[in-house]
Amino acid sequence: MWAIYEHRRLDKQLSKAPLEVQKRYEKWKDIVEISGPTGLKLIRGFRDEALQGEWKRYRSSRLNQQYRVIYQIEGDQLMVQVVEVTPHDYRRKS
Repeated sequence: MWAIYEHRRLDKQLSKAPLEVQKRYEKWKDIVEISGPTGLKLIRGFRDEALQGEWKRYRSSRLNQQYRVIYQIEGDQLMVQVVEVTPHDYRRKS
């Protein structure tokens, strides 16, 4: 089992997202908790990929055409840290 740690601002971001995105995020969490990031690669609809530039060492999964979940895998621990759910805007916020 993988542990998912969500950033404290994630609730606010999800409340602004469409209901479809919120439900898809819950499915995303279920998959990650059971099989980890490797399980996401098996489901082509999520289009899980590594990010580049300022977001190096982070990964992104597609929740719908516009929204993405950005997360980071913490070392050898079975832990996934979700940074944000964003409408495809990868500019890093300080």
